[in-house]
Amino acid sequence: MSESMIAKLHTMLEEKQLSCRELTKAYLDAAGRDNPQLNAYVTLTPEAALKAADKTDQKIAAGEKIALLEGIPMTLKDNISTENIRTTCCSKILEDYVPIYDATVWKLLKEQNAVLLGKTNMDEFAMGSSCETSYFGGAKNPHSLQHVAGGSSGGVASAVGGNLAVYGLGSDTGGSIRQPASFCGIVGLKPTYGAVSRFGLIAYASSFDQIGPITTTVEDTAIVFDAVSRQDPMDSTSCGRQGAPVCATLKNDIKGMKIGMAREYLEGVREDVRKAVEEAAAVYESLGAEIVWFDLPALKYALPVYYILACAEASSNLGRYDGIRYGYKAENYTDVNDMIKKTRSTGFGEEVKKRILLGTYVLSSGYYDAYYKKAQNLRGTIVNAFRNAFRQCDVILAPTVPMTAFENGHAVSDPIETYLTDICTVPVNIAGLPGVSLPCGYSAQGLPIGMQLIGNTFCEAKILNAAWQYEQTAGIYRAADFGVKL
Repeated sequence: MSESMIAKLHTMLEEKQLSCRELTKAYLDAAGRDNPQLNAYVTLTPEAALKAADKTDQKIAAGEKIALLEGIPMTLKDNISTENIRTTCCSKILEDYVPIYDATVWKLLKEQNAVLLGKTNMDEFAMGSSCETSYFGGAKNPHSLQHVAGGSSGGVASAVGGNLAVYGLGSDTGGSIRQPASFCGIVGLKPTYGAVSRFGLIAYASSFDQIGPITTTVEDTAIVFDAVSRQDPMDSTSCGRQGAPVCATLKNDIKGMKIGMAREYLEGVREDVRKAVEEAAAVYESLGAEIVWFDLPALKYALPVYYILACAEASSNLGRYDGIRYGYKAENYTDVNDMIKKTRSTGFGEEVKKRILLGTYVLSSGYYDAYYKKAQNLRGTIVNAFRNAFRQCDVILAPTVPMTAFENGHAVSDPIETYLTDICTVPVNIAGLPGVSLPCGYSAQGLPIGMQLIGNTFCEAKILNAAWQYEQTAGIYRAADFGVKL
């Protein structure tokens, strides 16, 4: 049985078993001790965290009720804007950037007086699957320091998996929440596109990006999702959560639920991962669910469609970093054009430059129809394929990643294989669907294996309920030897 860490700490605070300052200091001390090894945080905010903690303690002392997330130590990925707190996207070009406004998700959490411990590491501009493209060096996996935490939200996953934060918010463009959650043996939710506001999220690919929670339990994921899934007038694509709060729908019986398994999702997947997912399917059958096998041939288009469209959008979004308005600026140049060229050449890392060049290429005259337009048409094909799949089943069960976390440096030595790790996650972003990753086993080396449950649009309640049922039955979670022990 897995219990909610958020609910547990909330009760301890309300019953005065510990003060919020004591709790916050325990996490800050753990971060100070363990972060040099894990490299999960790039910026720590102890003064702001303790100030928020003292405010919570004052409310409790006065006999006031506190919100569920109030006083709970957490973290944000470093591409989520925080007023007066450095937000770098882990890039040299934004190394000293301090926003003048808060992202909507952080604003909502601040209203509950959440305790922000700091900003966490990530692949530069969220471009990568290992966290190693970060200007500050990659975050390490709390289950093995010789392995990556995953990407791009590797810092959040490392902090939460390493007990250096109770929960965190990451962003998922092609699997950047679910993949590191899988690698670090925790839970990560990519919500339906539009369920959570993107205002204040520094963009990579605007039609794919989505903010979501990374936690240790499914119930915690539901709690955080409920808190941030509000319609936001500052984001024209935002419509908020549809229906009742997700937490209220957890623990429903799943007897008779149809869980789909697409054969294509298991092609090319490592044997131990495939076996763990099939064993998870057997658990669902024991709970009264029905496993429905089907074909989803459109999946073979997902990876090329994703990289063409995401890079095209990146080439447009990253055009704003020119050294003129804000951010890093080259020191020696002859004219404006030379300044912009040198700023971007030295300010961006190799992976980011690679994706900008690819995106510019597919949007250029003579190649637009051959690549970008064709990819957009195929995106429609993938959307329709999922729509048809959900006529046969309620949710889809699949591996999150075809393998477990790879060793440090592997992403540099074998970038093609690294790109292929996105094969199971990118279809969800292409179709704008919700997907949750949770642990379903461990490899022979003791590294976590993740599975994902995919739902139709705005069916977060359905996939989280199915995830909660599995989590309570299988109970596959092992804490790493880092951080706070409660």
